[in-house]
Amino acid sequence: MAPAQTKHASTLMVIIAFATVYLVWGSTYFFIRIAIQGFPPLLMGAIRFLTAGSLMLIWAIIRREKIFNRQSLVISAIVGILLLGGGNGCVIWVEQTLPSAMVAILVSAAPIWFVLLDSKNWGINFRSRSTLIGLVIGFIGVILLFGEQMDSMLAGSNVGAKLLSMALLIIGSICWSGGSIYSKNHPSKGSAVVNVAWQMIIAGIVFLPGSLLNHEFNDFHLSQVPALSWFALMYLVVFGSIAGFSAYVWLLQVRPTTQVSTYAYVNPVIAVILGVIFAGEHISWIQIVGLVIILSSVLLINLSKYRKSKVVPENILQNDPLDIPLSMEQPEN
Repeated sequence: MAPAQTKHASTLMVIIAFATVYLVWGSTYFFIRIAIQGFPPLLMGAIRFLTAGSLMLIWAIIRREKIFNRQSLVISAIVGILLLGGGNGCVIWVEQTLPSAMVAILVSAAPIWFVLLDSKNWGINFRSRSTLIGLVIGFIGVILLFGEQMDSMLAGSNVGAKLLSMALLIIGSICWSGGSIYSKNHPSKGSAVVNVAWQMIIAGIVFLPGSLLNHEFNDFHLSQVPALSWFALMYLVVFGSIAGFSAYVWLLQVRPTTQVSTYAYVNPVIAVILGVIFAGEHISWIQIVGLVIILSSVLLINLSKYRKSKVVPENILQNDPLDIPLSMEQPEN
């Protein structure tokens, strides 16, 4: 199948989608940690995605949309397994061992994998100084943001298990980036709601064998799950999956993958802000500098995407720059 070209989208919808991914996913690290305090990790993932996917599929049926398409189901299966099963599954699993701050650091490397794996756009990305500099600066900013927590974690006990979890999370980031690029280059037919629903349902099914092999059903009783974990699970279903993941998949179809990947740099910023406001955590001057650096990196990564190329026809340049197709964007000299 030929790779899809970036579709047109209104500026307002792009802004809303980015805001949803930035803000909601920045809070999911915190809510995943709360959820797995009451639920076994893989079972929690299965419940989360099966519930969210089923709700979206029911909504599609109510709207009388076509919910079965063989080609779309195959694509949804691949995307769901890579993105949610591999990518998100690793995040859920390692939060048993690693603090949320460290998870955010390793996930923030995702934009680098986007650039390395997106062979279709190597000619653009590797020739764009602002994109490459922005990626490097963004990762440095995240390290500054969580440097103090990283030192304390590595100085503690079970360093070997923590390093293994870090390696697993890197694999998850590769799965997430690869699945995102595959999703962009292999758009499914039919409704986006239906496609996202099947991705979640298939991912939820994939979690179940892992949960069984991990003996998570032994001695587990729903009545013993604390109310706070139930609330966290509902938040992950409604906001993290239905709202956040739907916005993310849509953005992959209308914006360049490198630009969409900036969520990985902004999410840690949101995590710090939430920690300061709701958990009374202290933020140092070094961390403030990290926040500024991260936001600057996002601007650099987006710079070449918003620059109007002289080779674009004049009638297209008169439109909103967000509506310029990816195929007409030019590499930075």
